[in-house]
Amino acid sequence: MTMARLSRTTLDKLAPSVRRPRFDPAGLTMGIVHLGVGAFARAHLAWYTQPLLTRDPQWGIAGVSLRSQGTRDALKPQDWLYSCLERDTDNDTVSVMAGVTGVFAAPGNRDALQAMTDPNVRIVSISVSEKGYHRRAVDGALDENDPLIQADLRSPESPSTAPGLIVAALKRRLKAGSPPFTVMCCDNLPENGASTRSLVASFAYLVDPALARTIQDDVAFPNSMVDRIVPATTDDDRELVERTLGVHDAWPVVCEPFSQWVLEDRFSLGRPAWEQADVEIVDNVRPYETMKLRLLNGSHSAIAYLGQLAGWATVSDAIAEQPLADFIHALMTEAASTLRMPASTDVAAYQSALLRRFSNKALQHHTAQIAIDGSQKLPMRIFATAQDRLAAGLRSPCMALVTAAWLRFLQQRNDNGAPLTVDDPNKDKLLNAARAADTPRSLMKSIFALSDIVPGALAASEAFENDVLDALTILSNSGARSTLTKFNHREEVHEYHERFTDGLLAGRVVTGPGAGASCTR
Repeated sequence: MTMARLSRTTLDKLAPSVRRPRFDPAGLTMGIVHLGVGAFARAHLAWYTQPLLTRDPQWGIAGVSLRSQGTRDALKPQDWLYSCLERDTDNDTVSVMAGVTGVFAAPGNRDALQAMTDPNVRIVSISVSEKGYHRRAVDGALDENDPLIQADLRSPESPSTAPGLIVAALKRRLKAGSPPFTVMCCDNLPENGASTRSLVASFAYLVDPALARTIQDDVAFPNSMVDRIVPATTDDDRELVERTLGVHDAWPVVCEPFSQWVLEDRFSLGRPAWEQADVEIVDNVRPYETMKLRLLNGSHSAIAYLGQLAGWATVSDAIAEQPLADFIHALMTEAASTLRMPASTDVAAYQSALLRRFSNKALQHHTAQIAIDGSQKLPMRIFATAQDRLAAGLRSPCMALVTAAWLRFLQQRNDNGAPLTVDDPNKDKLLNAARAADTPRSLMKSIFALSDIVPGALAASEAFENDVLDALTILSNSGARSTLTKFNHREEVHEYHERFTDGLLAGRVVTGPGAGASCTR
């Protein structure tokens, strides 16, 4: 017998333990269009917005899928409902999410542009991952030679990229006399609002210089910091959701209980009252963003590449290995030295919370997933820290080891000889350079010569090169496990670990704003 599917008509048949929306989904109106309606947006933006829709139904979210029709095709038969499974080692919670009003598949689909042009839409938000902005990793500028950007420039009225869609929609709104929407980035970019403004304005300049000036002067791009671990949904997750719901959900999302959002209050046409859902509204997001990029995301990349080499499939598997955990202590200490946080921020407590989050066995966050797009992620997560320390006259042995692990990963074999998959927008030139290298030194030199990926200041630093080469040589000869053990016995790393432990003893233990909060309140 075929199981009934999640939909508005089956909401009243769900198990009592399932959290339901406290509003009629049919009564929502579209106020937000979100580009890149993947798992993260549905577990973060929608999660924060849903509790507010009972009193203020004008902020329904229309999703735009830039790459495929999978999300649209899965959610349409479900009246756009889906479930959010919050997983912890000791507890699972399932909530039905009902804030999405529809999903458009952007490639070749004019409905997405029409939705963004609707005067009721006051915010266009984005979560398309770092590569979805088509920016040069080394300096953050628009990559005008990107084939997809070139295609949008040839046909600016039928775009498929995020910058192209935003520019086309703003141009239509201004022509129709509608005020411009606010553009809200929800991705891991430095000063993500300002970065997005620069990228969008650069694209607009190539289409219409006058429009570019309007975008620079009149369109709001608030900076934000978003934080929630949202791994890929597994078959086991789907089975658990189905057993809990009592109906079939074709497209659930899985996440950790922790969630955080820090946001600047710069919205030209209003916004939902997100502060009522535990969003932190601040004047300056940059310190929080830097802390998250360098501590959480930097640690994630370290765990990913060392884990891939050592054969640790998930983050929780990796962090359970003491040599790796000790290294993450040192890495966080090295990165924390570059932070300039408000006095009210307890960095030690944030580090402590990260370690607990990494240990969440229920999430099954795969190191292979985090290892994707390294050339786009490492400049912000690792290289930026090393550059700041270099400018201060300090070495960065931990950042050098992560860099070396990434270089070793590009050779596509783990320490036992098993194949590794490199998924990266710069895959071809990275792998060509790696294949041409026959020694650790030539591998490092060939990748460091890619000036659009590795910052020139780091590539020209003899000290950083030496640290990377030392780590890469040991990784190549002895493997990740042995390298970590040897590395952790170094005198400066011992000092890092002591400072990390002293910080935890002095700091209070918290899980962060929004931790454990309900999707439906």
